[in-house]
Amino acid sequence: MSLNQLIENCSNHDTHAQSELYQLFSGTLFSVCLKYSRNYAEAEDNLQDTFLTIFKKIDQFKHKGSFEGWLKRIAINTALQHYRGQGVFEIINEDFIEDEEIEIDDEQIPLDFLLKIIQDLPDRYRLVFNMYVLDGYSHKEIANLLSINIGTSKSNLARARKILKDKIEVYKAGFNAQSL
Repeated sequence: MSLNQLIENCSNHDTHAQSELYQLFSGTLFSVCLKYSRNYAEAEDNLQDTFLTIFKKIDQFKHKGSFEGWLKRIAINTALQHYRGQGVFEIINEDFIEDEEIEIDDEQIPLDFLLKIIQDLPDRYRLVFNMYVLDGYSHKEIANLLSINIGTSKSNLARARKILKDKIEVYKAGFNAQSL
């Protein structure tokens, strides 16, 4: 069955088509949910809510652009909805923006370690970091989606990078000490 036919069948509330769509995209969307969640269980809840939204709104997909991109946007918005209204973001003065790039040497840092330290970031830092660095949103887009100002987005990104850099340096120092 073609993707267009699958989408059409899902629009008609065909449970077999919905199951097939879930099988096709659940892995990809779970990884998106995991990036924006505090832990595995929260990511599972976000994935379930994402698919409920997808099945409710699938007839709104206009076959313009990537269907997978449309699905990912729903997953991101679903995860972000859980943070809106929770006071996760502090509004800051835009004068404080000290952005620091993270450079990782040729040494291999395990992916599971990187994912863990990103997931351990405070919510406000993790969300902005993921949106900006991993998903390519601009600070203006992030500010609009999270109802914060651009300065807050930039500041939260800078702070996330600083925390990650410090944790990577500690990891590398421990790794280097072990190899002596």
